[in-house]
Amino acid sequence: MTPDAGAVRAQVPAADQTLRILRHLAGRAAPVAASALARELGIPRSTVYHLLATLEEHGFVVHLAQERRWGLGTSAFELAGGYTRQEPLARVGRPLIAALADRIGESAHLAVMSGRDVLYIVEERAARRPALVTDVGVRLPAHLTATGRAMLAALPHAQVRALYPDAAAFTDRTGRGPRRPRELREALREVRAAGVATEDGEVTPGFRSVAAVVRDHADWPAAAVAITWEDERSVDPQNAVLGTARLMRLRLGYGSG
Repeated sequence: MTPDAGAVRAQVPAADQTLRILRHLAGRAAPVAASALARELGIPRSTVYHLLATLEEHGFVVHLAQERRWGLGTSAFELAGGYTRQEPLARVGRPLIAALADRIGESAHLAVMSGRDVLYIVEERAARRPALVTDVGVRLPAHLTATGRAMLAALPHAQVRALYPDAAAFTDRTGRGPRRPRELREALREVRAAGVATEDGEVTPGFRSVAAVVRDHADWPAAAVAITWEDERSVDPQNAVLGTARLMRLRLGYGSG
């Protein structure tokens, strides 16, 4: 017999309240004050503060002290990434990524965020194209990749600050790419203005990438679609990548793009 949902919530109120807080934060475009959480969710303010402190300890939320607001932390992104790595996202994405690779004649891939990394969950290599480091299961620093920048640019500024608080958060592969929060902010402004993210030799010398974000129902970055090619070749995949990202969002039931 299935337990009554109301009875279960009454037996474990802290679990119910914690999940409601996380869901509420996930549905907001920017961090939220604790007082607003208490008011909008009908949870006592003291309880909200206790739950937020526990969630912060485990990395599921971050406290922006100067703004007196709370937002999702890196553990929440890792949890979301664990879901998106499962079969539904890969199953929907695989035929679209294969069609993109066939259309452009270069390698295409699909990635999700995992903390400060991107994790590649689908790769389709076009015929006679070289192997890339972006194989399925590979993690790369998000700030250096086109897929990572496409997703970072779709996050609220406060979330990006939480992920990259100082220069110590930045790793290097080829001597190129942002190394400080200010440089990353400028790179992400360019992504928002262009509608796509680019990368030129920052992951592997001699290779370039273009990527577009796939947003979920709350307008958060669920994944990113990209094409990678040798920079000596003349390729213009921007429209195809954007079209694939829009189609994938539609197929996932998140909207029309």
